[in-house]
Amino acid sequence: MDSQPEGASPLSEQELASLETVKTATAKIRKELGKVIVGQAEVMDQLVMAIFSRGHCLLEGVPGLAKTLMVSTLAKSMKLDFSRVQFTPDLMPSDITGTEVIQEDKASGAREFRFIKGPIFSNIVLADEINRTPPKTQAALLEAMQERQVTIGGTRHGLPDPFFVLATQNPIEQEGTYTLPEAQQDRFMFKVFVKYPDYDEEYRIADMTTAGPQAEAEPVLTGEEILETQALVRKVPVAPHVIHYALRLVRATRVSEPGVPDFVPELLSWGAGPRAVQFLILGAKAKAVMDGRSFATLEDVKAIATPVLRHRIITTFNAESNNITSDDVVAQLLEKIPERKDDDKVAPELAPAFNAA
Repeated sequence: MDSQPEGASPLSEQELASLETVKTATAKIRKELGKVIVGQAEVMDQLVMAIFSRGHCLLEGVPGLAKTLMVSTLAKSMKLDFSRVQFTPDLMPSDITGTEVIQEDKASGAREFRFIKGPIFSNIVLADEINRTPPKTQAALLEAMQERQVTIGGTRHGLPDPFFVLATQNPIEQEGTYTLPEAQQDRFMFKVFVKYPDYDEEYRIADMTTAGPQAEAEPVLTGEEILETQALVRKVPVAPHVIHYALRLVRATRVSEPGVPDFVPELLSWGAGPRAVQFLILGAKAKAVMDGRSFATLEDVKAIATPVLRHRIITTFNAESNNITSDDVVAQLLEKIPERKDDDKVAPELAPAFNAA
């Protein structure tokens, strides 16, 4: 296990106290979610991690796995506004972002445009089955995710803060769908797979959902407290060797890079970009904060490597024909890439950038 990074700017006493507060709040959020959702602990942790990192998630799973309930319950536990948009082939960008209408002043008879906000003006937005809507509508949502604003009629409208988009995809249906391009998937911090529950979990689901009133999650954090947590995450120090490891891991996915592992050119046709490194570091920091630790470690990076990388690397036909998935490639990389190297140092003039937010 890594120790406190040398030369890192220590957190203040107030920030260390905030770490304990966030650790306690995270445990309470898990408890509140557990009242409603059976299992899926890793999935829910990754959703919380993404929110604390100011990221977004792409959730993939078959129907009936409580994806919508999971997100709405998370919103309740964080006392945030929640809206759900069911994506369909006829959905227009204005159905998400909002539109301008002409309003007449009854007294003067004057007419003016008034902007009516769409469902994207919420703290947590569930984009249900994002691959069912055309690229034009998908792009409108992704622009809002990146810029955290929408522009209507030449006027910019800022989105609420905190702002989190969770988009779902159904992997078993291809007819009438519009696959989200890999370049647009890159805007999502995590791609999370929701799997079937095991036997005991499914028994509990059947018992809980067919007997009496359902439990309700109680709010744990407010929007303001989440913003403070997001600021705290960026202040958590990371040792240079941890950043070097994240860089080696990501750069090893790029077939054109010199010195990549021998299996990479055979299994990958395209590798991850710089956003992958950023999200590996931010996610590691968020994981540390959720655990009440004042620094991020190699283990934190490894723990989130698969959801960060799986949608950023493209497997070759050879890999697909042998049933080798992007998750399998990431697992091989985690075994192959060395944790440390002798030259894992940083120039003195760059040290503050590595140790600051």
